[in-house]
Amino acid sequence: MTTAAVDATPAREILTWELFGTAVRDLAQQVADDGYVPDLVLGIARGGLPVAGGIAYALGAKVVGTLNVEFYTGVDARLDEPVILPPIFDLSQLAGSRALLVDDVADTGRTLELVLDLVGRHVAEVRSAVIYDKPASVVRPHYSWRRTDRWIEFPWSALPPVVNSPAKAP
Repeated sequence: MTTAAVDATPAREILTWELFGTAVRDLAQQVADDGYVPDLVLGIARGGLPVAGGIAYALGAKVVGTLNVEFYTGVDARLDEPVILPPIFDLSQLAGSRALLVDDVADTGRTLELVLDLVGRHVAEVRSAVIYDKPASVVRPHYSWRRTDRWIEFPWSALPPVVNSPAKAP
């Protein structure tokens, strides 16, 4: 009698480049069907950048920006609080506009919460869109493609960097 080894690794959600294209179009369609026309699509770097670019093209939006936020430092490893990193564009130029904040995932939701609060103080209206929304998120995005509680493998971060990162000084 043989016994098979039990895989204790939780199932992963695998997003391929092809499926990414479908997800972005579906998200953009949700925004359009809702009648929301953003003046600005703002991607939360890094994971939100590919999503923001795709949504901006699909919605015909010409103004695209980015905010750099650091929270995750590795697989299931994160800082205590998300931190906005420089450079930051002049948010006062957004007065009266409608913004669409875009990220790859609302995992804990704390990054999205931080950016929604920051940008929301400067615009007439702000909404959020993510590919994946997790049940534990403290923020419910306005638009999401799928809900999952699994670890997500994105096509842009599935492989290690092609170069070694320089060591950070203490």
